[in-house]
Amino acid sequence: MIIVGCCGFCTSMDKYFRKYKAIEVQKTFYKPPKVETAKRWKEKALAINSDFEFTIKAWQVITHPPSSPTYRKAGLNYSGVNCGYFRLSEAVIEAWEKTREIADALRAKIIVFQTPPSFRETEENSERVVQFFSTIGSLNYTFVWEPRGWSPEGVRRVCERANLVHCVDPFAENPALERDVSYFRLHGYGLNCREGKYGRLNYKHVYDDRELEWLKDYVTKIGSERTYVMFNNTTMCRDAERFEKLLKNLKG
Repeated sequence: MIIVGCCGFCTSMDKYFRKYKAIEVQKTFYKPPKVETAKRWKEKALAINSDFEFTIKAWQVITHPPSSPTYRKAGLNYSGVNCGYFRLSEAVIEAWEKTREIADALRAKIIVFQTPPSFRETEENSERVVQFFSTIGSLNYTFVWEPRGWSPEGVRRVCERANLVHCVDPFAENPALERDVSYFRLHGYGLNCREGKYGRLNYKHVYDDRELEWLKDYVTKIGSERTYVMFNNTTMCRDAERFEKLLKNLKG
């Protein structure tokens, strides 16, 4: 099964729930909403599309240090607080509990943990990831990790030990290991990157027909039981809709 969606609401909720199968909630990364708000989102989604699925991005207090500009963007003041980088501090555990509450309110089974480039591939950081997920337990969630700048072998070792799904942009790299669930986030890399030409991150990139055809072939060959394709570029609504039509034509 291939599930297509966007990283964030790119149109009104009503329109989004009618058009797409899933949403990756971004607000939970910056500053989680109230549980009551999340429950209302879920109720509205189910009233329009009974099969609609929420995934969420874990609160940045777990993964990012207080010096991150995303704290300022969210209006968070954690100066002097021991948090980020999967530290098993009081602040991080509280942030996980808040993330978990919102996941449960949305009945989200997939939680995405994105780490910044400053979370480098070291033995200490590898152990932090493993210890964090060992501490919180699986709790019937699928945990997805999107690292930046790590080697495939380093990612594979951590994912195997912590039972994580490796999230990548498929135009930039391949997952370090296979799982029953595959999770892709498309940030704006194009086929130039795949073809060994100059390729760079460009959130304003509009995927052309050739790129979407390549993506269709790529994800349909994956052996996972469920594959999530989540667009995260400026034109994500339009590109996700175009990609969904390609998949429907394939089924037809």
